Amino acid sequence: MSGSNFVDYVKIFARSGNGGAGSSHFRREKFVAFGGPDGGDGGRGGSIILRGNSHYWTLIHLKYQRHIFAEHGSGGFGSRSSGKAGADIYIEVPLGTIAKDAETGEVVAEVTQDGEEKMLLAGGRGGLGNWHFKTATNQAPRYSQPGEPGIEQAFVLELKLLADVGLVGFPNAGKSTLLSVVSAAKPKIADYAFTTLEPNLGIVEVRDGHSFVMADIPGIIEGAHEGKGIGTRFLRHIERNSILLFMIPADTPRTLRAEYDILLGELRQYNPEMLDKRRLVAITKCDMLDAELLAAMQAEVAATFPPDIEASFISSVSGLNLPTLKDTLWAMLN
Repeated sequence: MSGSNFVDYVKIFARSGNGGAGSSHFRREKFVAFGGPDGGDGGRGGSIILRGNSHYWTLIHLKYQRHIFAEHGSGGFGSRSSGKAGADIYIEVPLGTIAKDAETGEVVAEVTQDGEEKMLLAGGRGGLGNWHFKTATNQAPRYSQPGEPGIEQAFVLELKLLADVGLVGFPNAGKSTLLSVVSAAKPKIADYAFTTLEPNLGIVEVRDGHSFVMADIPGIIEGAHEGKGIGTRFLRHIERNSILLFMIPADTPRTLRAEYDILLGELRQYNPEMLDKRRLVAITKCDMLDAELLAAMQAEVAATFPPDIEASFISSVSGLNLPTLKDTLWAMLN
């Protein structure tokens, strides 16, 4: 992954600003013998705020900015003048970013909309000036409040890609090839395992000007939930997909149902909730099959797959059934 521009995991250390101290000032003017207390309040410390930005698709801009500190508030002044508030710090992140407490792993914020803001750390409140403490029995209070200290905390930012359709399959199942054919995305394609080392997104156009987003996820291998291969690093990107398109090559050494069950089992081990998503199976590389083999595979799918799972026989090279596949995905999404 060296040199990659795709970063979906960053640990940062953030600190909000201290509130400014209140002022213990007394009014001093010519011909005013006993000016009362007029100390102003301290300014609020700056806050740390997470903000969604649709122009970002990776966390690489935070990779070398791990320490984020907000400004402190200024102290109050005389004439009941309040101190200046510290400037808030906005952390721009791509849509689909979650922030976790680095120590406990608890999710503290999640951003899914452009412009959506979530407070990570609130700035300290400014202290009250001494004019707030004037009473009938204490006409000249010399006391004012100090500002509240800011908060410091470490966070882990994780990106889960927002896509309508996620491609699930073993390495070399044809996921990147399909994405390159049905969209303008240009993922790396080669005849060896783990060609795709980072997720790729593409916009797939269908009839009447409609479109949906498809995500190509690095290949899963048996035991991925235990960390084998690339492990679970990219499985979280599938969590936000509405539909999972299972891609099984026609030249698989296993049976089609066995390969499907292994993929399904890896998702179940990682997160059982993934099984609640709608699923579609695509048998790829069908341009290598003659009519007899194709008919035999269609019969195998009909006999072994659950009746609620629809299967398409496609070829990204020849374009076989790709328009039908796009129409089916669009119908499922709507």
